[in-house]
Amino acid sequence: MQPDISLGHWFAARAATTPNRRALTFEGTTWSYGEMQYRIDCLANHLRLGGVCHGDRVGFIGLNQPAFFETMFAAARLGAIFVPLNFRLTGPELIFIIGDAGVHTLVADPQHREVIESIRDDLPVRRFLSDGEANGWEPVHPMLEPLDAPDPVDADEVALIMYTSGTTGLPKGAMLTHANLWWNNTNAFHQFDVLENDVTLVVAPLFHIGGLNVTTLLTWQKGGEVVLHRMFDPSACLEDISRYGVTTMFGVPAMFLFLSQLPEFDAADLTSVRTLVCGGAPVPEPLIKLFNGRGVPINQGYGLTETAPMVSFLSPEWSLEKIGSAGRAPLFGEIRVVDETNRPITSPRVNGEVCTRGPNVMKGYWRRPDATAAAIDTQGWFHTGDVGYLDDDGFLYIADRVKDMVITGGENVYPAEVEGVLYEHPGVADVAVIGIADERWGEAVVAVVAPREGAIVTLDDLRSFAGERLARYKLPTRVEVVDILPRNPAGKVLKFELRERFGSA
Repeated sequence: MQPDISLGHWFAARAATTPNRRALTFEGTTWSYGEMQYRIDCLANHLRLGGVCHGDRVGFIGLNQPAFFETMFAAARLGAIFVPLNFRLTGPELIFIIGDAGVHTLVADPQHREVIESIRDDLPVRRFLSDGEANGWEPVHPMLEPLDAPDPVDADEVALIMYTSGTTGLPKGAMLTHANLWWNNTNAFHQFDVLENDVTLVVAPLFHIGGLNVTTLLTWQKGGEVVLHRMFDPSACLEDISRYGVTTMFGVPAMFLFLSQLPEFDAADLTSVRTLVCGGAPVPEPLIKLFNGRGVPINQGYGLTETAPMVSFLSPEWSLEKIGSAGRAPLFGEIRVVDETNRPITSPRVNGEVCTRGPNVMKGYWRRPDATAAAIDTQGWFHTGDVGYLDDDGFLYIADRVKDMVITGGENVYPAEVEGVLYEHPGVADVAVIGIADERWGEAVVAVVAPREGAIVTLDDLRSFAGERLARYKLPTRVEVVDILPRNPAGKVLKFELRERFGSA
């Protein structure tokens, strides 16, 4: 017998087992597992009657809300593929992603109908759903009977397509299967305790793999409760931790820093919190010690969208002894570091490209066999594009990024994409985008510009120019003007020189 571990089945099985347990709390309303499953199956029937078939793509754009989960699980019940969209993206960015995925049906919250309406004629979408009344939009929750018979779904079928940019600046859709998600959570169960009475606070955006699959799905598999916020608000987080007896929470370092900087933090009741899980960047030592002093341990992890997301994990017992480490491989996963010829580096503390292998590694990139072959070698190792090393105890340290990616506030910014837009500015002759350490956001997006003769380039000018095509978090927060960018003989910009030059400014 092959057990059905698909998203649509395991949640339904959990709901059948514990129908009356609290599953989801959102803005003062709580749904039990049974109530959630009823809403999921009604939406699944709605999607099926509207023509969604096995393998079709169903998209969602909006802030964190119950409809995100309902759409995802409903699509899974039909064997359809869920495509969560970054609500911070602009119209042109969404045109590419929605078109590339070939989204059949799109669910949007009322706040994001406007951006979709502005590009509607450029989308392949056949059906538009949303809450509230609007011309050309069908309701998400019509009065329908629940689905009578879900489609059988194989574990190796694609459950999600999550878009992540690459060095070319063009987004690529990482195909995560039902098995990828299941095995990631199996690894997580073996890395830190998850209890049936857990209450996890979810404030990170659900279109990110971290927000969706670090504590959220994990807690539901165990039968716990998810307390969901539309977005991160540090004051609201502190209030709900005590109000709902929150036991776990995922965030990026900047989130926990902002929590700790609130005037009410010292007096806040954190006694219910058993553990925090942090990703996106190493946690600074003072922050670890601050939360430890409040009796709250921090688990740290390193992961990517393509790995659903766990690559390595650092438990609290090692957090101070191995400051800056990303931890070790999980129980059902492997890590190795390779040189330029793809040979494993066996000596400790020698840098190479970090590679990982395991059942949580994606199936590949949607409609990009070339990119898939470049990322996953013939032995099944996924090449992360990050440079790192293993110490004498096998703990992983991330030293640099092959792809020069910038992580600001937990968001990935790919310099090539930003550079491509800034190059079109009439005053820019040459430009390089780099990440510089920033106390609040982890890294700041910095544009190093060589202006055209006689041109004056300012930060406000560049942000205004690029703001119509790029999400706000991708826009530079600092501009440095140079006469010429340093390049090697092959013409590649020497970004390490720029980081050294402007990092201390």
